[in-house]
Amino acid sequence: MKNLLPLCVIFLGLSGAEAVRHSLQYFYTASSGIPSFPEFLTVGMVDGEPFSYYDCKIGKEIPKQDWMAKAEGPEYWDRQTQISIGAQQSFKNNIDVAKQRFNQTGGVHIFQWMYGCEWDEETGEGNGYQQYGYDGKDFIILDLQKETWVAPVQQAAITKNKWDSNKVEFTRYKSYVTQDCREWLKKYVNYGKSSLMRTDVPKVSLLQKTSSSPVSCHATGFYPNRAEMVWKKDGVEFHDGVHKGEILTNNDGTFQMTVNLDVSSVKPEDWDRYTCVFQLSGVNEDIVTRLNKADIETNERSSFYMIITVVVAAVVLLAAIAGIGFIIYKKMIGKRPPSPVPSEDRDIQEEMLSKA
Repeated sequence: MKNLLPLCVIFLGLSGAEAVRHSLQYFYTASSGIPSFPEFLTVGMVDGEPFSYYDCKIGKEIPKQDWMAKAEGPEYWDRQTQISIGAQQSFKNNIDVAKQRFNQTGGVHIFQWMYGCEWDEETGEGNGYQQYGYDGKDFIILDLQKETWVAPVQQAAITKNKWDSNKVEFTRYKSYVTQDCREWLKKYVNYGKSSLMRTDVPKVSLLQKTSSSPVSCHATGFYPNRAEMVWKKDGVEFHDGVHKGEILTNNDGTFQMTVNLDVSSVKPEDWDRYTCVFQLSGVNEDIVTRLNKADIETNERSSFYMIITVVVAAVVLLAAIAGIGFIIYKKMIGKRPPSPVPSEDRDIQEEMLSKA
């Protein structure tokens, strides 16, 4: 079961070294009680990358990837805009209905619809899904195997009974997520193949705030986000004292992740038994980084080098000033005082000095 998140959607990649599995997701989000946030927006995503976007403030569907803007013309975007505009009023009503069901009046509320499909490029297999959420929790979910709607909360029972009785609409939903969605997904993947199918290997570093802090194995700049990173001891993965962070997006569209290792109980002579292993989907070779104190970048070391740099710079500066002062002194004692600067030249000189 897939979770619906308020205000934002976070999709993490599949663990590394898997077959290439693609995904197409759409998110419709209606909100109330948030002045700075659009009351309605939609986002389309391929393989976790947004490729289309609409919100009620801009009033039109727009491409979020260059390859999508080039592949589809104005007719496509006009059609998508009309779909989003049509859904806007419907979702506003959905929030009002949900608030009544939960006996709510004011406050902040989020209503979401998520649907899409997945497709394995090697096996051809895939699946589809469709579900609704309210205030960050599942509200009603389509069960394709049992051909019914599931209501995780009592307030959705009325909707479930109504939708279960509409077999025509159920068949339409099922046909889309199992067939049509997959065909669109294949088309979008083909549009953005050069971007979506690329593999960018990350830079992996060992970081530590202080000598007593956990050691962070940090990988950044990788693509796609189907990646895994673990700590191993003697070649075997372990989890004691290990904390894994989420995969995060960089500003350039690549990804980063961090896995921390608590080294407080690790004996100095055992450090070389530990390795950080990064795996990226589509890349056969793992990136292995051995735990070595000499390779760790720390705040303490950075501060030390900064202090040394500042001291050296100060000494050089003082020496330069002393040298210049000596030269000026020698010239002053070897020549008579210069004649006064004419008044008009002095004004210019003072003006230039004031701008320096």
